[in-house]
Amino acid sequence: MHVGHRALIAHLARGARGAHARAIAATFVPLPGIALHQDPPDSALSTIAERERLLHGAGADDVAVLTFDAAFAAQRAERFVDRLCAAGAIERVVVGPDFQFGQGREGDVRSLRAHGARLGFEVAEAEPVLLDGAVVSSTRIREALREGALPAAERFLARPYAAGGTVTRGEQRGRELGYPTINVETPPEKLLPRDGIYACWAEIAGVRHRAATSLGTRPTFGPGPRTLECHLLDLSSDLYGAVVTVTFVKRLRDELTFPGPAALATQIARDVEETREALG
Repeated sequence: MHVGHRALIAHLARGARGAHARAIAATFVPLPGIALHQDPPDSALSTIAERERLLHGAGADDVAVLTFDAAFAAQRAERFVDRLCAAGAIERVVVGPDFQFGQGREGDVRSLRAHGARLGFEVAEAEPVLLDGAVVSSTRIREALREGALPAAERFLARPYAAGGTVTRGEQRGRELGYPTINVETPPEKLLPRDGIYACWAEIAGVRHRAATSLGTRPTFGPGPRTLECHLLDLSSDLYGAVVTVTFVKRLRDELTFPGPAALATQIARDVEETREALG
């Protein structure tokens, strides 16, 4: 749900209000690029729950979640449109100029208009949104996040990037260093930014907490799994099982290997102070 998507949904909602109709946004689970193995399995910028919330916030009255599997991908373009119209009285379909649908992407905006003439709906194209001279796209956002370029991703999304998850039990390394952390297990399909240290907000039960956050493999202690860990600056209670939304505000530095725990603890102290300064 970047600024281009928001513009498309706003276009849809304006037309629906004028026609005294409901604005319905359609989305897929899993995302087609992941289902067809064109994108890495961890390249989703939003979970379905996040996407539904954002679509409603952009102006959609309802959200239709379509399961994208092999059978769905194999249906011909005409069959897809017929199924769309069988769901209700479709008056207008709003798409982007590069919209494609049906087996092998055989359908496009031109053919959709032809189907609309046959079935009684009109087709509207939402103009793409340009930033820095190029069309805003999910691909550009993924590239920015994988480079650790938070400001660029935030501009394309019109909001800071966030990832939600559940607090799980870790190895207690942070507690041993004097900086206890919570391990946040995010959905496997969710894209996380480039490894490093970040100043973040961690929202728990509707309350935001400042968090010095580590994303990576903790190389000082040897090779390990990639983890998202937050040291909460103003909360130290037991949070196992809690649902947390981590919002990435500023990238502080790369993940580094230190000669030992003492050197790492010294650096964490600096990271905590930088987090205070970044978040106010």
